[in-house]
Formats: sequence, structure tokens, C-alpha cells
Amino acid sequence: MTIALRHARVRYGPLEALHGITLAAPSPGLTVLLGRNGSGRTTALRALAGTMPLSGGAVLWDGVDVTRMPAYERARRGLCLVPERQAVFGSLTVRENLELAAPRHDPALAAYPQLQPLLPRRAGTLSGGEQRMLALARALLARARVVLVDEPAQGMSPAVAARTYDLLGSLDACVVLAEQRLPPALHGRAALVYELRRGAVVFSGEAGELRAREAADRTPWGRAPGPARGPNPPG
Repeated sequence: MTIALRHARVRYGPLEALHGITLAAPSPGLTVLLGRNGSGRTTALRALAGTMPLSGGAVLWDGVDVTRMPAYERARRGLCLVPERQAVFGSLTVRENLELAAPRHDPALAAYPQLQPLLPRRAGTLSGGEQRMLALARALLARARVVLVDEPAQGMSPAVAARTYDLLGSLDACVVLAEQRLPPALHGRAALVYELRRGAVVFSGEAGELRAREAADRTPWGRAPGPARGPNPPG
């Protein structure tokens, strides 16, 4: 099973945010969309989820074109999006948020025991890291076939972040993460990586390949020689 973008273009008014990108995320497995703010990584995630319409290209799910399928129908068929912001229902309690995902929320509390004492609290009063735990706990309860997460560990302590990546990596699902840089917790794990820059894919490959390339870039003798710099020759 895969979910993919094929020559996908997205526009925000007159500005094009994705310039015909192609990428595919297999299942089960981790795929990471890397890039700085404005690179298009979040837009790509939203395009896969159906919350951002394409101006060109297609979204394919198991080889079927779902470009025109609304977001709620993709969710009904097993796709779960955890956005960077507004990922929980702030006016509901933690317990009510979990019960919306599944009647029994024991697996969520096993994954994030820190939520146990917070069950009666309204989700809107939680810290940023606590809200991320709650949002991801709801995603775990949904048992989705495709899980899309924007900045999964934002606001979390290093220990909780490491636990989060372990949980996401153990899912029997297609998991796509949007990150600014490759998290340390994924350095030793098999993951497919796409690096985006200004709405275009500039790298695709395994996480180990990306780390090797970055290491070479940091090593003076690992860089390819470039043109000599100096005054322009007389012409």
C-alpha cells in the first residue's frame, strides 16, 4: 500500500507552493518530509490528506486516483491527519478527546502515561507538549492505515519525543512525518526521506543516504570542487 503525490501543484492565490512534486510513501513504514518553513512540507501533507486542493497533478492511494475525494471520505477510509496546530478539541476534556477516537482509551494511556492525571482537564488548558501527546494518542487509537503528522514531537521533552518516534515507527501503517530536520531518534531507523526546498523535491532516498551526504558536505575534502572564485577575467 502506498499514498503518493504525482506531479502535484498547489497554489495559495497567485503563489505556487508546490511545483509539480512527485513522492510516494510505502506501507508499512516511515516517510519523512524535510524542509524549512516555506519549503512546502506542510502543504504536501495537507495535499495528501485532502485538506488542501491541488491545482495540478494527482493524489494516488493504492494506485487509485483520490484527488477529488474529500478529506472526510479519506478519513473514513483510514487516513488520519495530525496537524501542527489545533489538533485537539480544546473545549473538551482529555478523556472526552480520547473517547471520540475510541470507547476504550487504555492503549493511549499506556503509550502516554502522562495523560492519566490530565483526564479531567480541558484540552485547551494543556501545555503544547501535552496537547501533542493527546493528539498523537488519539491517532494511535484510530488505528488508521495512513497516519500523517506535522511536527510530531513539538514541545515534548527529549525522552517523550524518543518514545513518540518509537510508537510511530512501530505502527503497522503508512506513516508520513513533516519535520524541519531529521530527528535524532530516527537516525538509526529505516526511513524514506524527501527533502523539499521552495516547493520542489531536492533529495529522495533512505535516511542513511541523507546523513552520509550531510557528513560529506561538512567535510572539506568531501565536497566536490567548485569553480575558482576571483575577479572576472577581462573581456
